[in-house]
Amino acid sequence: MAEPVKVLLVDDHQVVRRGLRSFLEVQDDLEVVGEAADGAEGVARAEELRPDVVLMDVKMPGMDGIDALRRLRELGNRARVLIVTSFTEQRTVVPALRAGAAGYVYKDVDPDALAGAIRSVHAGHVLLQPEVADVLLSQEETGGGQGRGGSLTEREREVLGLIADGRSNREIARALVLSEKTVKTHVSNILMKLDLADRTQAALWAVRHGAAG
Repeated sequence: MAEPVKVLLVDDHQVVRRGLRSFLEVQDDLEVVGEAADGAEGVARAEELRPDVVLMDVKMPGMDGIDALRRLRELGNRARVLIVTSFTEQRTVVPALRAGAAGYVYKDVDPDALAGAIRSVHAGHVLLQPEVADVLLSQEETGGGQGRGGSLTEREREVLGLIADGRSNREIARALVLSEKTVKTHVSNILMKLDLADRTQAALWAVRHGAAG
C-alpha cells in the first residue's frame, strides 16, 4: 500500500484548520502532519515536516500566503502548494499562480472535491477551478509568449498539449515513450522559448493559443 500523502494546513483561522483536519483525517490516503497560523510559521513547518502538499490560505497576518509560497520556492522546498481561499479577485489569483501555486480552489469547495484536488496536485497536475482559469486567461499576457509558438519543435508541441491536459511529467513520459528526464528537458525548453514561468502558465498559454490537445 502506498504511503499516504502528507498534508500541512496553513490558515490563520483555527476553525478552518480544525474543519480541514477533521475531514482529511478520515481519508485513508491523506495524512495531516501539521498546522500553521501564518505564512512565516507555514514556511518553517514545511521545512521541518517536508509535507507533500501544503494547503495555503492567501490573506494571513504577517507573511501572507503568496510571500510564503515565494519563500518556499526560494528555499527549494518541493511541496506542492494548493491555495484554498475565499478571495477570487484577479489581484489575488494571478500573483499566487505566478508564485508557483500548483492549484487554486475556494473554501466553499465540496470536501470530496478538495480531497481530489490534493491528490491531483500531488500527482503533478495543475488544478484550477474553471472560474480561476477564466481570471488568468482574461488578463493580457503582454510579453508572455505571444506569437512564439512557432519556435517550438513538434515534440515540444506534443509535450505542451499534454501539459494542457493536466498530465504530469511521468504521464507525459509514458504517453510519448520518453524518459522523465527527457520530458523535463522539453518542459524547460518550452518555458524558456515561450518566456513563461511555470507549468500553469504553459497550460493556459496552450489553451489560449489553441495548442491544447
